[in-house]
Amino acid sequence: MPSSSTLTKAVILVGGHGVRLQPLSYYMPKPMMPLLNRPFLEHIIAYLAKFKVTDITLALSYLPELIRSHLGDGSNLGVQLHYTVEDSPLGTAGAVKNANRYLDSTFAVLNGDIFTDLNIADMLAFHQHKKAKVTIALTWVDNPCAFGVVETDSEDRVRRFTEKPNTNKVTTHWINAGIYILEPEILRHIPVSSYYMFERGLFPLLLKLNEPVYGYPFRGYWLDMGTPEKYLCLNCDLLLAKMSSPLTPGLGQNSVCCEKDATVHPSAKIMGPAVIGSRCQIDQRARIEGPVIIGEDCYVGEDTSIEKAMLWQGISIGAGASLKGCIIGSNIRIEEGKQVTNRIVTLDHTGLPGESCLRADEAG
Repeated sequence: MPSSSTLTKAVILVGGHGVRLQPLSYYMPKPMMPLLNRPFLEHIIAYLAKFKVTDITLALSYLPELIRSHLGDGSNLGVQLHYTVEDSPLGTAGAVKNANRYLDSTFAVLNGDIFTDLNIADMLAFHQHKKAKVTIALTWVDNPCAFGVVETDSEDRVRRFTEKPNTNKVTTHWINAGIYILEPEILRHIPVSSYYMFERGLFPLLLKLNEPVYGYPFRGYWLDMGTPEKYLCLNCDLLLAKMSSPLTPGLGQNSVCCEKDATVHPSAKIMGPAVIGSRCQIDQRARIEGPVIIGEDCYVGEDTSIEKAMLWQGISIGAGASLKGCIIGSNIRIEEGKQVTNRIVTLDHTGLPGESCLRADEAG
């Protein structure tokens, strides 16, 4: 089957609970975690819609009803959403095979924890020019040892995959970026209702079969938000306008975006970039120095100090408290006068508040 002239279909691999993002992801799938006070997944859907990719399947496994009930049929985001749910883990390729009934033309696949500015239209043109059956987006990283390395020839045809190579075996710094364009006929190589991976199963098999698999190199923005540090870094990058999202245009280095029904005391000082959610109350002499994101229904007490922090929703910060380099989960109360630096404070799997370390050097 030849490539479609346009790309309208995509599968987003929403995946599991995100072990590396615990404790933030105990009660929520990682793609539903807030990014500038909107679920991360909404940003990814809006990104696809910008390129006219509007027929989108979400491959779900962890807390699927939470996602389905929030997003519905996708019409509020200008797309048509389909859902598939894994009864048992299927792996990356197995999850796409599970969506087979929606994939009758050229389609894209995205890992649900990747944020990027990759131009999918340009990637599609590359895919069509090469007459590829699979095109894999490649991004350059300084240290590829934690990723899947992809070796290509001078024509960008993939020659070999190496998963997480040792330092002395690194042959390239181009890694699998978790974004693919595929022709539907390759789905026949994926077993039904079985755990099967793109990286270790399908792609190496296609190379053995001499199918045309190409790597599309790009040097734009790419971030895997798979750890709390990278998650905070992504929020800060968007606030600092290092990257943009179709859902949050107009953010700048010193901008302060405050919902109209938020209440800010005249003596409070807010230095951007900052986003303040609906129904928030910022009390007298509070000092907020961006990048800072404050979610809905938060209370910031008098004489508090907040710097480079992300607050989810329903949080109460007691008078005189100081927060710096933090992520505060929903429905947490920070006691008066408490100092919280480079910490994650959230409800753990027992439903009780707990703290863990946030590595400041990895949070951007």
